[in-house]
Amino acid sequence: MKTTLNKELKEFINDHSEHFWYTPEEKKEEISPELLLETILNYGSLKESLQLIKLIGKDEALRILQRAKGRKKMNYYPEIYNFFTLYLSRNVQRNTK
Repeated sequence: MKTTLNKELKEFINDHSEHFWYTPEEKKEEISPELLLETILNYGSLKESLQLIKLIGKDEALRILQRAKGRKKMNYYPEIYNFFTLYLSRNVQRNTK
């Protein structure tokens, strides 16, 4: 299944392509938002993580994290998953009030 990414996300992937060294150049624009978020949260800096969350939106980032919880094999580091789930939950709640 091909996922189309917007221009900003494609630029983000190109600017941070060192995190996707295992992905052939011609396939980088086919990276799913789920893989993108997982990779950047696990291996990127806090600045990169917050930049990506701003690009995809806090609501969508939280949805992606919540969907990952029930997976048999969860690839997030537990402390990363816990921190960003708490961070996004609090920020999403704050924005809906």
